[in-house]
Amino acid sequence: MGELVLIRHGETEWSAARRHTSYTDLELTPDGERQARALGDRLAGHHFVAVLASPRRRARHTADLAGLTVSAVDDDLTEWHYGDYEGRTTADIHTERPDWDIWHDGCPGGESPEQIGARLDRVLDRVTPLLERGDVALVAHAHALRVLGARWIGLPPAAGGRLRLDTATLSVLGHEHGRQVILGWNAR
Repeated sequence: MGELVLIRHGETEWSAARRHTSYTDLELTPDGERQARALGDRLAGHHFVAVLASPRRRARHTADLAGLTVSAVDDDLTEWHYGDYEGRTTADIHTERPDWDIWHDGCPGGESPEQIGARLDRVLDRVTPLLERGDVALVAHAHALRVLGARWIGLPPAAGGRLRLDTATLSVLGHEHGRQVILGWNAR
């Protein structure tokens, strides 16, 4: 049984500023490009039976710079839809809603935790059969991949809040004794 390798895209101007970025299609910063090339060094020689990427440029460019050939662009791998909170930081949002927590409240005009959980469950339903043939890579975004990691181990979407994920990192999901487990998380 193969492993599922999660790759968060390299740094963008907004990720560096901790601004929520879902549908805004930003390029990588020069440092983000360097990070993506470094991922390529870590993945050199690794064979994937499939590489799926978010349609956002930051994810596709990260895959390209890491030397990965994207076999499919998957709209379900887009970042959590932040709606009215697009481009804002959590600190800024807390000035209006001090108790706001994306993991429980979702985003007005965007997605709820249940909606993003259902979307990423669809991704897992599509890629799990591919693991019979080998490893699969997913190139996407922080919140989306955190939810995917939580869903992989049978936890609700809100559990993704316990899984920090930095830019240009690798995480690995796999199996142990027939159970879906996290084998590695947030590795640089």
